[in-house]
Amino acid sequence: MSHVFPRHTKAATPIADRGDGCYIIDTSGKRYFDGSGGAAVSCLGHSDPDVTAAIKAQVDKIAFAHTGFFTSEPAEQLADLLIAHAPAGLDRVYFVSGGSEAMEAALKLARQYFLEIGEGKRHRVIARRQSYHGNTLGALATGGNAWRREPFAPMMIETSHISPCYEYRGRDDGETSFEYGQRVANELETEIQRLGPENVMAFVAEPVVGATAGAVPPVEGYFKRIREICDHHGILLILDEVMCGMGRTGTLFACEQDGVTADILATAKGLGAGYQPIGAMLCSGKIYEAIENGSGFFQHGHTYIGHPTACAASLAVLTKLTGGLVDRVLPLGEKLQASLTEAFGQHPHVGDIRGRGLFRGIEIVEDRATKAPFDPKKGINKALKKAAFEAGLVCYPMGGTIDGVTGDHILLAPPFIMTDEQVGEITDKLATAFGKVF
Repeated sequence: MSHVFPRHTKAATPIADRGDGCYIIDTSGKRYFDGSGGAAVSCLGHSDPDVTAAIKAQVDKIAFAHTGFFTSEPAEQLADLLIAHAPAGLDRVYFVSGGSEAMEAALKLARQYFLEIGEGKRHRVIARRQSYHGNTLGALATGGNAWRREPFAPMMIETSHISPCYEYRGRDDGETSFEYGQRVANELETEIQRLGPENVMAFVAEPVVGATAGAVPPVEGYFKRIREICDHHGILLILDEVMCGMGRTGTLFACEQDGVTADILATAKGLGAGYQPIGAMLCSGKIYEAIENGSGFFQHGHTYIGHPTACAASLAVLTKLTGGLVDRVLPLGEKLQASLTEAFGQHPHVGDIRGRGLFRGIEIVEDRATKAPFDPKKGINKALKKAAFEAGLVCYPMGGTIDGVTGDHILLAPPFIMTDEQVGEITDKLATAFGKVF
């Protein structure tokens, strides 16, 4: 009998024994192609010798030193490399242990920034429906994932949610993509006016929506309009790149492709590629200087922030990403999109195949013509996950795609090291799963 508290108490999961490139091998010897990188984490696969060597070397020197007393060489070097490649204006890095912590730190920093500059009325956060920003209470309150939020709603800070930029479901007939993007972006202006601009501190969004809606990219011009609105009202733009960043969409930072930068940006997952738990919050020089020239102390912290071993692993990962590995993502992503389109583009139960780079989503529907979803009681996403797993493919299906209750999708986020042949392996194993479920 196991004493581990699992995610699902009635699910019997195999034991992961070892990794081999893009594959995870269980104790029975079965090989699973990691087509979702776990949860868009394992961008380097599961057996990178350079990253494991960096971890071993750091442990031999010093594994941990509390940041209340020391900094460390890996943390300093990693911060330098991140800022060297970050969008303009981002100047400081605060290391944490994962994405939820990064978002929690971002929210707290936004609040403290306005306290430091004498605008203490600003405390309201606006985000989007069908978003996900983490599982700590502050991050969960900010996110718009309805079924995750519901049990804990009485414990949450009040957050406003506007429409997502979800073209497949939201664009009206006769409306161009650009017009649609401007319309839903302008919902931010409306909500700011409803709350009072003097009360709003931040707008939070994923550049490409991840787990909740399945790799939904924005339309052209959407984020530029969002940036304009934030700037006009002195509101901070917090971009959550925990899942879509670190090269996943084809550029190191996902927001690069939309021509905007953030005031505060959260990243994780691919930052450590799964070799160590790490995340980071990046902020502008302006925000940092407000703290530095004010109280001088960010009133936040965790024991393992800036963990030297985690930073050493991440430095090895980021060195590879910035050394040319990210350049593989866009062409591989195009091949994956083409393969998925060829296999499923006319499938009667596939409504949309979307995404950027190696971040792809397949939206499942009961009727292609009407875009009608399956009855949630049928558990289509769960059946697809099980069938794909049996076929030897790890993918990331999810339900509640449309509104937190209805809709199903599959998220794919394979390692950047995969080959052209393995693109076909993903499609073939998905086809096996589709054949079983449908």
